[in-house]
Amino acid sequence: MNRNLPRRSLLAGVGTATVASLTACQAGRATAPTAKPTTGTARPTAGQPDEAALRRKIASLLVVGFRGDRVNRNDWIVGAIGAGLGGVILFDRDLETKSERNIRSPQQVTALIKDLKDASSGRLIVSIDQEGGRTARLNPSNGFPSTRSEAEIGAENSPSATRQWARGLVAGLSQVGVNLNYAPVVDLNINPESRAIGALDRSFSADPDVVVSNATEEIQTHRAAGVKTSLKHFPGIGSAAGNTDFEVVDVTTTWRPVELEPFRRLIQTNRADSVLAAHVLNKRLDPNHPASLSPAVITDLLRGELGWKGPVASDDMQAVAITRRYGATEAVHLALRAGVDLLVFANQQVYDPQIFDKTLDAVVELVRRGQLTEARIDESVSRVDALRPKR
Repeated sequence: MNRNLPRRSLLAGVGTATVASLTACQAGRATAPTAKPTTGTARPTAGQPDEAALRRKIASLLVVGFRGDRVNRNDWIVGAIGAGLGGVILFDRDLETKSERNIRSPQQVTALIKDLKDASSGRLIVSIDQEGGRTARLNPSNGFPSTRSEAEIGAENSPSATRQWARGLVAGLSQVGVNLNYAPVVDLNINPESRAIGALDRSFSADPDVVVSNATEEIQTHRAAGVKTSLKHFPGIGSAAGNTDFEVVDVTTTWRPVELEPFRRLIQTNRADSVLAAHVLNKRLDPNHPASLSPAVITDLLRGELGWKGPVASDDMQAVAITRRYGATEAVHLALRAGVDLLVFANQQVYDPQIFDKTLDAVVELVRRGQLTEARIDESVSRVDALRPKR
């Protein structure tokens, strides 16, 4: 792509209002973006913060994966929950060992989730990726019904069929006690060969209307059952050739502004519970940082131009797209500075039982040094609270 193209040409294909707002927003982005005052580097505050209270606030913003289909009081994940860990993420298979991880049967995972919740003094987020089709952690291999993919549902494009499909997804989640599903995928199927989306049948359609209508039915069905959802992967990775879990992916020349449409429309109609930020690099939106670490993408575009006021979750903070370029502390700092609220560590790419303590210590030190403000942490705590189940 010729980077000297006028901004208005670059954004052709999006609705007039979105074009105008994005054009105005991006007009001054030829250089690295700057953060809003509350999300950038801050001066050290006078005196030391209440470190115990600060640690619990920070802990509540972390979601961590772990190994095991049962837990006891001596397990590190139980200790982390006792220390205020915000949530867990469950997987059926372990990427490194290729063996079962957290889910073996409906009865087993129900008992596991109950034990995890019992270890929490608050409202623990229990999250999962249950999209349907190939990306379904609850599946026939562990005693749950098979589910159709988003691609199959989008091809049929029937509201009644979509509702029936969504009820099947949600029934399994409600049965075992999951309260946050990282779904629906609202990426447009721009590249059917994409190893991240199209080739895995993870998109409803290349047509924004089809994506929005089917995602709306899915979200309403989740909400009726008390399960929160997350729109992903902002600002759109349907054109990506690769998968950010395993490689750095740059969509600068393939991304289209129309990929914002499902996010914009679902936010405007109050269908979003949270938005998940992708690790994809899009130099047309930020020349220096992947979307998940970019104030230009999260604060200016998503929150400012699209008007999203709720929680933003990260994709896996241990993904290769992040770890290959950034150190763990720098990545967390940049994500929080950009406006991300919920930091997810799948513990799949690399398994680290110390990830909770390391991340907690690192963010406390960032606040102590004045590189993040406690007010910035408080903003995220307030937003994430909306994702938590009712007591």
